[in-house]
Amino acid sequence: MTAPAPFRIGFVCTGNICRSPMGEVVFRRLAEDAGLGDRFVVTSRGTEGWHAGRPAHEGTRIALAEAGYDGSAHRAARLSDADIAEHDLLIALARGHEAEMLARGADPERLALLTAFDPERPEDPDVFDPYWSEQPVYAEVLAQVERSCRALLAELRGRMEDGPRSRPERLP
Repeated sequence: MTAPAPFRIGFVCTGNICRSPMGEVVFRRLAEDAGLGDRFVVTSRGTEGWHAGRPAHEGTRIALAEAGYDGSAHRAARLSDADIAEHDLLIALARGHEAEMLARGADPERLALLTAFDPERPEDPDVFDPYWSEQPVYAEVLAQVERSCRALLAELRGRMEDGPRSRPERLP
């Protein structure tokens, strides 16, 4: 019996240097810590290509490092049509990212806002973009990303335990 193909999850923000790299790094680490690292392929992309090839923003790298994560390997990449087609789940960090992916043909059943998983249920469904902000704001954004990624992993883990699925059912 062969193992199921890894579940491909992608985090998407604007420039792929602040929010989505946090989601990628945090989710990957949480999955590894849960013994599920081999069950996921985790990526992040930006809807814009302004920063393609560059590392995550310094504020992002500092916030990740202070929380015990390593974001040093990240290099920004722009979301492609292949990314949209090939991921099992795309996580938008804001409604504008979600709208753009839908306009580009993303399956709404394989798309969700990260804040839909935030147990604190923020009024604003967009994860705040810390670009141009002071360092403490990056830590606040990271805390929200961590909360949301923990809940997202719990949701996906539960679905995996219920049986193999090639595509997830509609998430929140």
